[in-house]
Amino acid sequence: MELIIPEWIAPVVPHGALLADHAVAVEGGRIAALLPAGEALAAYPDAACVRLPGHLLVPGLVNLHTHAAMSLLRGVGDDLPLKQWLEGRIWPLEGRLMSPEFVLDGSLIACAEMALGGVTCFNDMYFFPEETARAATAVGIRASLGIIAVEFPSPYGTGAADYLRKGLELRDRLRDEPLASFCLAPHAPYTVSDETFRRLASVAAELGLPVHIHLHETAHEVEESVARHGVRPLRRVADLGLLGPELIAVHAVHVNDADLALLAEHGASVAHCPHSNLKLASGIAPAAKMRALGINVGIGTDGAASNNRLDVLLEARTAALLAKGASGDASAWAAHDTLHAMTLAGARALGLSQRIGSIEPGKDADLVAVDLGGLDIAPVFDPVSHLVYAAGREHVSDVWVAGRPVVRMRQLVSDGIRAQVAEVTGRCRLWHNRVVEILPDGPRGIIRTTG
Repeated sequence: MELIIPEWIAPVVPHGALLADHAVAVEGGRIAALLPAGEALAAYPDAACVRLPGHLLVPGLVNLHTHAAMSLLRGVGDDLPLKQWLEGRIWPLEGRLMSPEFVLDGSLIACAEMALGGVTCFNDMYFFPEETARAATAVGIRASLGIIAVEFPSPYGTGAADYLRKGLELRDRLRDEPLASFCLAPHAPYTVSDETFRRLASVAAELGLPVHIHLHETAHEVEESVARHGVRPLRRVADLGLLGPELIAVHAVHVNDADLALLAEHGASVAHCPHSNLKLASGIAPAAKMRALGINVGIGTDGAASNNRLDVLLEARTAALLAKGASGDASAWAAHDTLHAMTLAGARALGLSQRIGSIEPGKDADLVAVDLGGLDIAPVFDPVSHLVYAAGREHVSDVWVAGRPVVRMRQLVSDGIRAQVAEVTGRCRLWHNRVVEILPDGPRGIIRTTG
């Protein structure tokens, strides 16, 4: 038994709650109790105590959309529009670099970065998901592994049917891995056929898996869908049987009132990725309107190649500020709403809300302590507002996943994983050199010079 006693606890459930002088009792990886600190000390006199004065304890953060391995492509396509970024830079590089080693190294860096920033669960979409699983398990955080579907071949497989077969086989192999879960991950409507969508709808219904897809990311995507299929992308996905509570629509920037009504009516979720949307000039998603309609909206960072950070706290702050600015309503995405978006909303979208996303007895003890005692964010009038508007990932001090310490005093706990991450960080120079060799214009493809 362990007692974690911070200055404040924001349990997320009930919504808006903030507890002072309370403790979380953790036993067997689960939350055994949430009660006043004095009562906890009396009830569990032999428990080990972790006292965290000046800290806010919140549920583990959920990154609802990312491509972890793309950390090795951080910055290679900056200042390019999405179509040019994807077709002229990212896909050609991936075609040459893609391998289990690439995915493992990139995912290890990503998982370490996310853990140090308070992320205890991430939803991934990439090739060689078994390597992403290895990285997440090594660092000690949860991974929802995307069973990718896209029509073109890659070093991972021959196409959508092959990717689906391999992904389902991996799911069977990792059935007993407590930190791994799965979702179906068709890349986007413009890269997936009707036949594949129908197959995925059947698999989703049979296995009860979430469906994670880039959707309505750009105006061009919508226009192309209308020209080729006669309907907008969301309507096409709906007609093919994939619109329901299991759907996670990633980005959902260019959505009209009819699209939003469909998402709300069918209980779908949205992975809101404001930094990637802004950086690629895709636009600003109507997140305030989504919340007003009751759509479940979680926070995603997208990959480091288009963000360029895997920083859910910063992403959530940007989401809140954009919602206010775009809607003209300063009360939109209030602090507790934003905390809900980066915790329980993501867990719900992934079908994990019975296990994670809030600090409630019986749930897994995925917890994050944020140090609000520093001079850079003093004084503290409202800890949850400070979490959203003042604190950053550098203030995350301690992280637990299923009761196991992953980060302590701003350092990864495991000596082994620290050494492994340091080794991989050193290999980044080799990956950098390979990228530069592949680019048709060499270093000038990245470093822009004048004169």
